[in-house]
Amino acid sequence: MSAETDVLVLGGAGVDTIVYVPELPLAYADSYMVPTIRQRAGQTGDFVAMGVSALGLRTHHLDVVGDDPEGDLVRALHRDKGIPLTEVPSPSGTKRAVNLVDPAGRRLSLYDSDRSHEADRLPEDTVRTLAAVSRHAHVSITYPCAFALPVLREAGVTISTDLHNWDGVESYHEAFAYQADLVFLSTTALADPERTMRQVLDCGRARVVVATAGAEGAYLLVDDVQTHVPAVTPGAPVVDSNGAGDAFVSGFLFGWLAGESPLRCAQFGAVAGAYACTVPSTATDCISREELLGGAALTGGPRLGDSNRPGRLDTING
Repeated sequence: MSAETDVLVLGGAGVDTIVYVPELPLAYADSYMVPTIRQRAGQTGDFVAMGVSALGLRTHHLDVVGDDPEGDLVRALHRDKGIPLTEVPSPSGTKRAVNLVDPAGRRLSLYDSDRSHEADRLPEDTVRTLAAVSRHAHVSITYPCAFALPVLREAGVTISTDLHNWDGVESYHEAFAYQADLVFLSTTALADPERTMRQVLDCGRARVVVATAGAEGAYLLVDDVQTHVPAVTPGAPVVDSNGAGDAFVSGFLFGWLAGESPLRCAQFGAVAGAYACTVPSTATDCISREELLGGAALTGGPRLGDSNRPGRLDTING
């Protein structure tokens, strides 16, 4: 059966309440007057789905979603963006979080942990059916998704995951870290990023590990060689770091599925991540294919889609 979906995104659907605060950490006070408090759909899986879709990749999103006002926001977001969403009913409701954002664009997220329960699962038949017509699966680290990993492996799709601020020790993340072909994580909580990256390669199936480091860029580990990927200067003022990691993943997957080298994929990711930092948390804008290609051309290296190179970008269905 031929693929009809380029990227199947599992998990990470939810709603954030955005609060702009005067500083982080926020000093104790009885009350604060803040510029805005706004609720909008969009957590990590939503942002990856929106990011790859905006780049012309055929995208499908699967997750547990509640029959509640927050679930209505998630459903409306996917309708507005034209992204198919397969919902698994969640009795405990739609996932939600509060993001505190300071004037420099730094973010502190507070996640509602009571939205996940041991009995939560993505139905195996549903996962199997969607995977059978997909080229690649990006798996969020939200609870039900770990149980879908063996089904995805059986289906033969390549798998990516983002471990976010894993410390390299917490056992919960290991199922994702060691069963994915392509692993992303942040250096935020890592005492020795390179050691943790090599741990992922040595203990799991990954061919490529990428550790993002904010303004310092990212680190790419492939074939036992680590390469630093410089950050890209945003084309507009930085207002918010929310979604920058998801944008990096989206840009990387765009190049990955076009057959580009891991280094070039990481340069794509850097361009997309820089763009995301110019978008307020209250918005859900993503970099377009044209903007990504234009920005990547400025990073140097071969121009993408050159006719004498394999994996041309015009082979991607838009």
